[in-house]
Amino acid sequence: MDNKQVLERIEMNPKVMVGKPVIKGTRIPVELIVRMVAQGIPETDILAEYPRLELADIRAALSYAAMVVAQEDVFPLLPLAA
Repeated sequence: MDNKQVLERIEMNPKVMVGKPVIKGTRIPVELIVRMVAQGIPETDILAEYPRLELADIRAALSYAAMVVAQEDVFPLLPLAA
């Protein structure tokens, strides 16, 4: 899923969930979907729990999370001297 497709399904609005990224037109946070997938909950179960979602929304949430992590700066910690 390319960035344009992801951004068509994800929105951030300060008036919705304090600006956290959500599936467009819902109050379902991207974080919730990513956590559910990480816990091994099947996509079919997620879709049954949240009937307004589509499979493409789940994929967009995962793609969005990957985009955010890819842009993250990483600073390795050096071991402390004994």
